[in-house]
Amino acid sequence: MNYRWWPRWPIRPVNELLHHYQDFRFSLYPRKGGHSPELDNLEHLEILGRLLGRIHRFGASRPFTERPSLDSQSFGHDCVALISENFIPPEYRESYLSLTRDLLQQIDERFARLDSIQNIRVHGDCHSGNMLWRDGAPHFVDFDDARMAPAVQDLWMLLSGSDEQQRRQLDKILTGYQQFNDFNYQELQLIEPLRTLRMLHYSAWLARRWEDPAFPRTFPWFNSLQYWGEHILELREQLSALQEPPLSL
Repeated sequence: MNYRWWPRWPIRPVNELLHHYQDFRFSLYPRKGGHSPELDNLEHLEILGRLLGRIHRFGASRPFTERPSLDSQSFGHDCVALISENFIPPEYRESYLSLTRDLLQQIDERFARLDSIQNIRVHGDCHSGNMLWRDGAPHFVDFDDARMAPAVQDLWMLLSGSDEQQRRQLDKILTGYQQFNDFNYQELQLIEPLRTLRMLHYSAWLARRWEDPAFPRTFPWFNSLQYWGEHILELREQLSALQEPPLSL
């Protein structure tokens, strides 16, 4: 089920948006087209920052009651356990276990040092494929991964390129964001840990669904020797990234 955030719509009473059919709850909205935002366009990034600031200001007002939190246990340790026990090929198992042990140790230490950072309700999967640009404004879709997490979880996936390019992009995003909500700059230290957890979680997300016949057809490259070899190389790059100074403005 897709949920959309339409910033120009007036707020309606809940009973006009939320409907029930048997045990299902659903919402209906007019169908709207659009295209992905241009993330290399600094003006678009500032507009995205403004909308995210508004979303996060509301998201910080109270926690989710049902949805989980993004943490190193559920997105890291549990995922590594699943992959190492059931999926990683024997010839890669020792390398995978050693590498993920080092990664998770660094991630746990980083989160422990920043234990005062607030978790709020976030989109959770804030990449360009989950945005529609229409009439000069962004619209977010696919809130399936919405959960409690640091605000920077919805910002780091908007960044790309060299460190200097990412600094310019982040500056524009936060220029818009801070018009509506405060940002804790300590959260920038969590960008690479969160990126690493996303990589570990994505492999486990596919693995948990591998018995569904639709998944081998849709993701034929997963669970092959080549996939696991490339996955380990990507994780090695992340280990190096975790050891670099964090992005700063």
